[in-house]
Amino acid sequence: MAKEDSFIQEKVEATDREALQEPPLYKVLLHNDDYTTMDFVIMILQAVFHKNTEEATRIMLNVHHQGVGIAGIYTREIGETKVEIVHRMAKKNQFPLRCSLEQDS
Repeated sequence: MAKEDSFIQEKVEATDREALQEPPLYKVLLHNDDYTTMDFVIMILQAVFHKNTEEATRIMLNVHHQGVGIAGIYTREIGETKVEIVHRMAKKNQFPLRCSLEQDS
């Protein structure tokens, strides 16, 4: 009976270790286009990603100059939600702003 208890205890400990793994993180990216205004991108970064004005401006300039900028890093579900919110807000304001999700390395 002691061997069986030991085996069960080892299995529980192994399961606990597996259950405590951190979920993978994903980058939410904003992509440059020729139509979305810089002010709208800053507003998106402040409203959706809770960035202050200075940080939002820095990210917007990365988007403008490098073609893409990281708006934030989140779990997949949160990242997908933020991408959807950005697309809805952009469409409502008639901007083609594109936002995507990429696994963080």
